[in-house]
Amino acid sequence: MKNNLNNLNLPNKKERHRRFGSVSPITGNKPINKDEMIDLQNTSNDFLFDLQSVGISNVQHPITIQSAHSPKIQTTIGEFKMTTSLDSNSKGINMSRLTEQLDQYHREGWTVDFQHLYKFTKELAERMDQQSAEMEVNFPWFFERNAPQSGKTGLMRAMASMKVNYDKIIGFTHEAQLSVGITTLCPCSKEISEYSAHNQRGTVTITVVLENAIRCEQDWKASLLLAAESNASAMIHPVLKRPDEKFVTEKAYENPRFVEDMVRLVGADLYEMESVQAFTVECRNEESIHLHDATAKTSYQKLR
Repeated sequence: MKNNLNNLNLPNKKERHRRFGSVSPITGNKPINKDEMIDLQNTSNDFLFDLQSVGISNVQHPITIQSAHSPKIQTTIGEFKMTTSLDSNSKGINMSRLTEQLDQYHREGWTVDFQHLYKFTKELAERMDQQSAEMEVNFPWFFERNAPQSGKTGLMRAMASMKVNYDKIIGFTHEAQLSVGITTLCPCSKEISEYSAHNQRGTVTITVVLENAIRCEQDWKASLLLAAESNASAMIHPVLKRPDEKFVTEKAYENPRFVEDMVRLVGADLYEMESVQAFTVECRNEESIHLHDATAKTSYQKLR
């Protein structure tokens, strides 16, 4: 870098901004007080169609969640989608009220669980004077895991999602979802090879409707995690020493799984859970010796 020994004769900041394109504000004739401003969203007319959903998405906000696994209380980042219905006689909604309500709940120190999401969506529909409202939040869930032989501890992560819909006539509906990383070992590769077998990292995504979401005593995240990992060839670990790696690779070899096997085995566990009313299970393997991924999916609705 070349040093300039001459002192710069800088103009003041206002002049610098002017030279780079800034201009003075104009004197307008539109009102500056909210009560005097036109509210276009509340315009009434025949706007052709009812809207089932209108609102905001990709709203990132710190949240607090509870967990059956340590850490029991944790702060993480939630990505929110908040919407309401809109009838054909209304032009739009006041979207600022959506983030206002989120901030209000945050300042009150809420915990993101189904009980609070039920309350939030009902209050949102009433506040917006709409037939229905829906809220969806996605967040990473962290939990401690010990290595199988050395006992070394690290934090694992799964992606969780909660969705609640409130309708003044129908009432509440909801979904819970968890995406879990696993290891699968190919049964075909094990069968045809003289030695070894290829394995890969898979992702199991479980979506469930719970029998009674707001009164469920068990942590649904922990229940779905167990359903996914207990049926895999092996679990994924954050910390592995050599004895741990030997244990995990041998366990995977002893428990080969196709993606088809995974969704059926996980589905069987979910079928046996009294708290689960309906479920969808999808498994995707990032194949280690193929260019493509392998996928399988099943859904089931229990009879009431």
